[in-house]
Amino acid sequence: MELKKNDNVLVISGNDKGKRGRIIGVLREKGRILVEGVNIRSRRTKPSQANPNGGIIPQELPIHASNVMLIDPKSGKPSRVKHIKIHDAKLNKERWVRASVTSGEIIQ
Repeated sequence: MELKKNDNVLVISGNDKGKRGRIIGVLREKGRILVEGVNIRSRRTKPSQANPNGGIIPQELPIHASNVMLIDPKSGKPSRVKHIKIHDAKLNKERWVRASVTSGEIIQ
């Protein structure tokens, strides 16, 4: 999975198609991600000490990672991701980084 926390993504399928958001959590073993403001459902809670009134609380549920595309940092459009090897002068060795397929821009 090429997606990491705090990446900006565009939802390409599902009920929230076309929405953009930031990844707030990654569930690698299930292949799912949590995106801010996407796939919001209502959760009913009983009254407790933390929430004395109870009520209905909106919360984001995970969506499958294949339903989103990473946003290219240069153009702002969705793009696929490739891995390229660069030489890191600080560590004095080569390492793999993520890059956008369309612009070649390195994704931090």
